[in-house]
Amino acid sequence: MIKKIKWKKILLVTVTMIGVMIVVAGSYGWNLVTSTFTNIQENIDRKESEKRLASINFDEGDPFSLLLMGIDEPDEDEGDPYRRSDALVVVTVNPSTKSTQMVSIPRDTYTEIVGLGEKDKINHSYAFGGTEMTIRTVENFLDIPIDYFVRVNMEGFEDMVDALGGIEVENDFDFKYRGTHFEEGTLQLNGADALSYARMRAQDPRGDFGRQERQREILQILIDKGASFSSVTRIEEILTVVEENIRTNLGLGDIWSIQSNYRDALHAIEEHVVAGEDGEMDEVYYYLPDEEKVQELSKVLKEHLEINNESTDK
Repeated sequence: MIKKIKWKKILLVTVTMIGVMIVVAGSYGWNLVTSTFTNIQENIDRKESEKRLASINFDEGDPFSLLLMGIDEPDEDEGDPYRRSDALVVVTVNPSTKSTQMVSIPRDTYTEIVGLGEKDKINHSYAFGGTEMTIRTVENFLDIPIDYFVRVNMEGFEDMVDALGGIEVENDFDFKYRGTHFEEGTLQLNGADALSYARMRAQDPRGDFGRQERQREILQILIDKGASFSSVTRIEEILTVVEENIRTNLGLGDIWSIQSNYRDALHAIEEHVVAGEDGEMDEVYYYLPDEEKVQELSKVLKEHLEINNESTDK
């Protein structure tokens, strides 16, 4: 069996290798790291979110939220020209309670696309309106503010795996995907195979939830390998991959503050799933969320963020 993937390190890296940059900064060269970090900044026009009336102060230990977005390349072989969010993970962190809540949103979740004026799969929000529309849509879906985001090009997984010399995974069932045979047991994967391993969904008896677990498995392995001392010798290659594939509105100072002031919050992780059921409309598959359960989840997240429910009601 694949070991249960623990999420407690995902915030430290906030997608693959941001944490590695900090780990190796002192030993390799702070100037190179800060230069790379400057190039991955993307301060989109968020204006004032109606769901967040006050700014976040990391030094004072304010709870905050983060949206982790994995963006897929267009599938030109299938005539699809659009980039969509292949993975959406909402993270809320509260240093006072020393706890972290994490919600993985199924990509086919049927919900209102804010700014489009209609309902569709939540992962289509990126194709219609990029990062801004995706954030607004997730905010509306969970009725909480999204303070920060980290966006990753899913193709960057392939480059990162190769930069770290490949990875080893424990595959718990035999399957074939895009011409590659993934046998049950311990597998050594290069970048291309790791990406295929992370993407397969149709043959997984757990469907999209199984794919999410494999993606989290690879993230965890990349983080562990990237943070090891042996990775320092490949830091230039690693930083190049980071610069080409990651964008965020977190500043380097923010990352330092999170590492310093929020570390204990990562020791108590509670994972949530979006309750719902499979459905179909016009012969198109959707994941239909249970609205009552989503409201209950929203209440949990609001309490964790120390938000007055009345201030964010839809």
